[in-house]
Amino acid sequence: MSAPRLILVLSENWTLTDPRDLRALVRVAVEAEDAGFDGVMASEHIVLGPGSDANGLMANPREYALPGNQDPATPWPNSLLLLSAIAARTTRLRLIAAGVIAPLRHPIALAQQLATLDLLSEGRLVAQPIVSWHRPEYEALDVSFRLRGRLLDEHLAAWEVLWRDTPASYAGEHYRFQDAYLVPKAYRESGPRLWLGGSSLHDALLRRLVRYGHGFHPLGQPTDAELTALRAALTEAGRDPADLEMVGGIRPTFPDAHSPAPIALALESIPEQLARGFTTICVKPSQYTDDLAEVGPLCKEIVRRVAAL
Repeated sequence: MSAPRLILVLSENWTLTDPRDLRALVRVAVEAEDAGFDGVMASEHIVLGPGSDANGLMANPREYALPGNQDPATPWPNSLLLLSAIAARTTRLRLIAAGVIAPLRHPIALAQQLATLDLLSEGRLVAQPIVSWHRPEYEALDVSFRLRGRLLDEHLAAWEVLWRDTPASYAGEHYRFQDAYLVPKAYRESGPRLWLGGSSLHDALLRRLVRYGHGFHPLGQPTDAELTALRAALTEAGRDPADLEMVGGIRPTFPDAHSPAPIALALESIPEQLARGFTTICVKPSQYTDDLAEVGPLCKEIVRRVAAL
């Protein structure tokens, strides 16, 4: 069993870095690359509104931001711009735009942004398009919340032709274009790598994974039944389930509501995840240190400990 790829989560680290010091996140990414991490991940919201904290704020501010547990003033810088800055300072690190809320843009505009970043980074971009959960965000941008799943399906279909064809044409229910010249193309002829995920493996997600997915990045732990269904669907479609990157992550055990967690305890969950078929592990640094100067050494410690598991 080989060691997993390690991904450093850059979003939601505001107990560790000043929200306005985005260059600190770029420096953290460079340290992660130097330590041997495979990639960095940035997620997004464009705007939050009333109700983003409807379920109450997280008990420890180092926790992951989840649906309904966020202060509306939570900082969410543009993930693609941040990853572009990181691309300019790194050479090997994968740039994972996890949680790109595709329906909030037009598919041509978003396809161009993703293709440009992929070309700039020489094929290091991974994009995870999602529909997200916050209705006021859709309302602020005048996009139908009810249609968000159908809009995502059309994004995926439109991106395929935009990244492949010159000119490209597409006729969907909500988006249509004819003879669109999107140039330059992405680094790969097929476009950036795509991860897909959600809180459950529902029928639409399963269909998207089989048709477009290079990786499965679920929110939380999928059940054994869901993993069995995913492998069966891939096999039926003529795809090797082993070719799908399986993305997991470690979770902290906080000693209280005000302190970071010990890293060694969190890493103990990795062997079980590897046994279930997961090949990539995400780590959020602010959950394990409050000192920005300790992030580089923390990354090195994680690489060392994971190699020894």
